[in-house]
Amino acid sequence: MVRVLIVDDHPIVRHGLVSELSRASDVKVVDEAADGSEAITKARSSKPDLVLLDIALPGKNGLEVLKQLRAEMPHVRILILSSYPEKQYAVRCLKNGAQGYLTKESASEELLSAIRKIMRGGKYVSASLADLLVSEIGSEGSHLPHEILSDREFQVLCLLGEGKTVSQIASILSLSLSTINTYRSHILEKMNLENTAQIIRYVVDNNLSDIAE
Repeated sequence: MVRVLIVDDHPIVRHGLVSELSRASDVKVVDEAADGSEAITKARSSKPDLVLLDIALPGKNGLEVLKQLRAEMPHVRILILSSYPEKQYAVRCLKNGAQGYLTKESASEELLSAIRKIMRGGKYVSASLADLLVSEIGSEGSHLPHEILSDREFQVLCLLGEGKTVSQIASILSLSLSTINTYRSHILEKMNLENTAQIIRYVVDNNLSDIAE
């Protein structure tokens, strides 16, 4: 029996995932968490075999949770289930130790298959993500400007690229305006950009946002 912890800040999404997984006789949802800090606490107490982890969480985001779980509980498998397109976060998540990445739009068809493959010791990626990974390997040593950003800076970059304001991003990430402005300043400096308009253009040109889909 695969013991699963679901981490997502939307109750409706969690309910849908519980319903989906309840159809399987070999999978059991042992707990749920609504934010990053709760995810760590629940993982310590429920001792799951696999964590089904969203990226966009209040406070401590999914990438931070991923890194902490890898450090504290290296035996626990982690499947990222996100609304973000693969181009945005998948490679970054896999490099940080996730065993798989699924977009929420494909979850209903692929979720159970993904969990079972990961629990057999494999990694789960879609065909399009496999192509992306091959491309990444082929371009080793040739890095785009956004690849030098920290995980949080990259998240802010993508949100700015979607046209979100600093206030909206602060609300989404449960951080202060000054913190978001600091991240924005770091992004501009590291990527040699001058303003938010150039950030938006970069994100669109590099297909890092839903705007470019």
